[in-house]
Order: sequence, then structure tokens, then C-alpha cells
Amino acid sequence: MLIDTYGRVATDLRVSLTDRCNLRCTYCMPEEGLQWLAKPDLLTDDEIVRMVRIAVTTLGVKDVRFTGGEPLLRPGLVGIVERCAALEPRPKISLTTNGIALRRTAEALREAGLDRVNVSLDTLRPEVFHTLTRRNRHHDVIAGLEAARAAGLDPIKVNTVLMRGINDDEAPDLLQWALDHSYELRFIEQMPLDAQHGWQRSDMVTAEEILTALQSRFDLRPEGRSARGSAPAERWVVDGGPARVGVIGSVTRPFCRACDRTRLTADGQVRNCLFAREESDLRGPLRSGADDAEIAELWKAAMWGKKAGSGLDDPAFLQPERPMSAIGG
Repeated sequence: MLIDTYGRVATDLRVSLTDRCNLRCTYCMPEEGLQWLAKPDLLTDDEIVRMVRIAVTTLGVKDVRFTGGEPLLRPGLVGIVERCAALEPRPKISLTTNGIALRRTAEALREAGLDRVNVSLDTLRPEVFHTLTRRNRHHDVIAGLEAARAAGLDPIKVNTVLMRGINDDEAPDLLQWALDHSYELRFIEQMPLDAQHGWQRSDMVTAEEILTALQSRFDLRPEGRSARGSAPAERWVVDGGPARVGVIGSVTRPFCRACDRTRLTADGQVRNCLFAREESDLRGPLRSGADDAEIAELWKAAMWGKKAGSGLDDPAFLQPERPMSAIGG
């Protein structure tokens, strides 16, 4: 198992397939973009499948989430999903995406074995979408969500980041829209993972503020802390149910004590925490001829050293060098 010194066991693997993205969200990267990883540095499709196989068949991973950057930019994505879905035991397979290309790929991904999707959408207003992402692609995201529903990629979760003075007035409208379309909405506190390192705690819309805004229109009852488990979202029953809304307070309501995640970057580095400043290289041993057992031992060693928490509550906290686009959500 991927166990650490605090007794936490990682059963949820996040695999970044690329650091590239076709949006330029202000809370993630600068308008001109970033210097992308060179193709030879990226794990190949075969290497990704091998790493997932080791995680699932040897290390006890049960859930695999493909992320980016934007994972739909990875040419071999459908084949990767199909090969991972054929593993025994079969992991649950999901995808976090900005949704722009889902209209073209949702059906193929479902047929390949993808179970569900998380789609990022921060606003219902196209002009605000352009302000936040620097792209006029709001209609493509909506179409992608509809395609995911038609393909049967349920439950469909929508991830939303509220930015003060930009879209922080939309929380109740976003929830009503999600209820109308049977999407499960999850608000996420803005995290210090922007490439510009411009994040400031005082600018962040907190989980408490989000809940206060939602309660101005909806009756919210906590689902129960025991039901949260290792999930990052605290879930609330909306107007008596059955609908739920989630709030991920990574900064103000961290879930580190129950974290069950391990992360693999697109260039083959293991990260034992989203906010870690250290990584463990698996690509080098992989390409130097290490067998599966050796890779598994290196992975276990990387997770054994996981810290008790993210350190976000420490005044001396330093952002990781890699931004979110190069880590994977």
C-alpha cells in the first residue's frame, strides 16, 4: 500500500497527462502562457499505462483521475483510458477538464471506459468567462457538458472558483443552474498555485462566504462530517434534497488528516501533496530499466515521507514552484 507515517493510505491517483492548456485563467497562468514541457520529457502513453497498472495492481489504488493542464489536449487520451479500464482489478476512472473539447470526445471516452467527468466552469456569463479565461469559449463548455450528459458520464460535477469582484456575486445563480441541469456543483477556494505567485489570502473568497451567499436563497443542511471521509468537499443537502452542493475549503477547511491522494506529473514525478515543494522522480528509473517491483518501492518511499498537512496555515508557507497546470488537480 501507499501508506505514510501518519497512517494515511493513498488509494486515489491523479495523473497529469500534459501541462498544456487552451485557456489562460487569471488564477492559474499569465496571458502569454507558460513554457511547456518538452515532448521527450513527457511520459509516453505506454509509460502512463504502466505506471497506472503498477499503482492499481500492486499498490492498492482504486480511483484514477486524469488531469492536466487540459487532458483533452493529449492525443492518446482515449487509448490510455481504454487500456486502464481493462486492468484487473478495474479502477474507477474519471477526468477533470475545462470541457472545451468534450463535445467531440465525450462519446468516445465513455465507450473507452471513462466513468465520469469534472468540468471547470466559473461563471454563467460569457463576458465574465472571457475576463477570467481570456478566451471566448463559454459556449463550448456548455456544449461539452451537454455532450457528457448525453454520453452517460454521470454524475457530472462542475468545479467553480469564485474571484472577488469578478464572479463572487454568482454563487446562488450557479447553484440554481446546476440544480436545473442535475449537475453537482462544487465551489473551490482559490489556492496558491498560480504561476505568477500573486495569490493573497485576503483576496480569496472563503468557504464561509460562499455558504453565506448560498444560504441567502437556499436551505442548506450539512450532509454530515462522517460522510465526507477522505473527499475534499464538504457536502450540503439543498432544500431538503436529494440535490447536494459541495464546498472545498482547501485553505480555510483543509482535509489533510484524511487525504488519500498520490499524484503523478506529466513528466513522471510523484508528488505526495498538491502543495509539496519536493518531488520523487520515477521517470528516470522507469527509462533506466527498473522493473515493476522497483518502481513500486520507489513510489512507496515517496509517499512514506508525506507531511502531516499542506502547511497553508503556516505564516512561512511557500508556494510550490510548479503551478497548478503543471501539477494536475
